Amino acid sequence: MKYDKEEKAIINAYGKGKMKLSTPSRKEIEVIRATARKTLLKNKRITIRLYDHDYQGIQKKAMEMGVPYQTLISGIIHRYIEGELTSKTG
Repeated sequence: MKYDKEEKAIINAYGKGKMKLSTPSRKEIEVIRATARKTLLKNKRITIRLYDHDYQGIQKKAMEMGVPYQTLISGIIHRYIEGELTSKTG
């Protein structure tokens, strides 16, 4: 897993004993749950056209992973948008 600068600083501070973990309050837990629900809510449908070869390939990969092909496509798009996948250049 890749960490950004802020995350690395938090991990280092915790490791050196400069930070302590605390139990979240009920209100904090409610906020976290609400945020998680919103994050997981998929509310847009799209239609795309694919080459038959790509469609068959994504279905095969999805079957190998044990997930629906739409979930795999959605995950790939999400990871690309978040910068976890990059395009090859050169």
